[in-house]
Amino acid sequence: MTSPAGADRAASRNPVGGHVPVAGGLAATGLAYAREIGAEAVQVFTANPRGWATPAGDPARDEAFRAGCAEGAGIPAYVHAPYLINFGSHTPGTVDRSVESLAHSLRRGREIGAAGVVVHTGSATGGRERAVALAQVRDRLLPLLAGLTRDDDPWLLLEPTAGQGSSLCSLVADLGPYFDALDHHPRLGVCLDTCHAFAAGHDLAADGGTGATLDELVKTCGEGRLRLIHANDSKDVVGAHKDRHENVGAGHIGTGGFAALFTHPATEGVPLIIETPGPKQQHAADIARLKSLRV
Repeated sequence: MTSPAGADRAASRNPVGGHVPVAGGLAATGLAYAREIGAEAVQVFTANPRGWATPAGDPARDEAFRAGCAEGAGIPAYVHAPYLINFGSHTPGTVDRSVESLAHSLRRGREIGAAGVVVHTGSATGGRERAVALAQVRDRLLPLLAGLTRDDDPWLLLEPTAGQGSSLCSLVADLGPYFDALDHHPRLGVCLDTCHAFAAGHDLAADGGTGATLDELVKTCGEGRLRLIHANDSKDVVGAHKDRHENVGAGHIGTGGFAALFTHPATEGVPLIIETPGPKQQHAADIARLKSLRV
């Protein structure tokens, strides 16, 4: 049995939390939900995830959220940028809106005290070559990174996808050219989604599979670049290229793949966030299951 001191160390090493709803207020709704599911870290949207709107924040609500996250041992917070963002698109309007949307997420992240902003790495649409798309990523994304100069600015966390279509980044190796395109900016990090990685072809369910994937991530991106983990099981088999999340331990990854996340050197200090299906009770169960795997 883990001692109270050991449990505190485990929670400090890897806080476990979830994506929380915020309709009605970041603190009033989001932090209340976090408490009910036992979350030690939270992720939120600051705009409609399936739209281009860039709503202004409410300073009073922002301050209440920051204060709530700072209480006690502290709850690290993250923003997930809208899903429509794609810096590799062949459509100029989509790229322009992507710049505006991500700039908004980064600004809102700073205003609510978020440690990072997660953005999907996008795809090369319109049949264009990967090199052309990555050149556009560099041209449009580097200026946003250059603006992250304040101590309270969040990190920009690249989230590889499950490998659907013309994805620019799904396997860990794909992060290499992406980081190169962005000059390995000091505020550039990675959010590893376990379901995406598994769907892309990293067999986290195999003996040593999680460790090998994390070793490759460090070799590709460098130490300290992994800043967040989306801990989601997969409804589909390894390499299926399908982004279908399952509850922790109920999918094809299984608990062994998740347990290995808590012992690898690359995950030191990295929170785990669930984005799993089901109601509040299921989210609480997934968080409890992950906590039971911490050592």
